[in-house]
Amino acid sequence: MKIGANLDPTAMADTASRTSRAATAPASATRAASGEQVAVSAAGAQMAAGSGNDFDSAKVDAIRQAIRDGRFKVNAGAIADRLIADAAALLAPRA
Repeated sequence: MKIGANLDPTAMADTASRTSRAATAPASATRAASGEQVAVSAAGAQMAAGSGNDFDSAKVDAIRQAIRDGRFKVNAGAIADRLIADAAALLAPRA
């Protein structure tokens, strides 16, 4: 949805009604009542299945152990630099 002065109030109302229906009805009832067919692309199916290379479990375990042992140090400067770079990329004009 594009944000701007030319918003379609009927589309917003339709989205709000779908959101409220989904929040009140169980997921299985919503799917059964809609009767709509959904096709998932090969890329989507691969993402859903996971390729196994999503993360390094050994690294995660090492970080968990470091946190438990009190050895984990947060590098606030690196986090701030990355946040600023991400914000700058989001705010940069698109070519």
